[in-house]
Amino acid sequence: MTTMWLPRVAGAVTAAYGLAVTTRPAFLLGPCGWSSDDPAARALARMVGLRDAASGLALVAAPGPGAMRLAIAVRACSDLADTVVVGTTLRGQTQRAKAIAVTAGWGLLCAATAAATVRR
Repeated sequence: MTTMWLPRVAGAVTAAYGLAVTTRPAFLLGPCGWSSDDPAARALARMVGLRDAASGLALVAAPGPGAMRLAIAVRACSDLADTVVVGTTLRGQTQRAKAIAVTAGWGLLCAATAAATVRR
């Protein structure tokens, strides 16, 4: 028996966060210390938000363990990429450690849900 509900819950929370960032980019930009007055920063935040919403919905809708593991890998790799980009961009700024902890934490949490796709 698998516990596929764990990655689905992570996906639903990810999708909700992504939609929140899409509608209000300050949710992502503020904690990083970036101004939401900059149209380019808002556009970038919305792109990340839409990506998170799509990958979260993929976790929610995955029809079986194989598709779920693929969706988990995409989600975790996206968070890993965010960790690298944010860590590099925020070098020398006080928000860096928090931003790295949040992006890496989400990636690890989503990756850990892969264990729920293994039949016991």
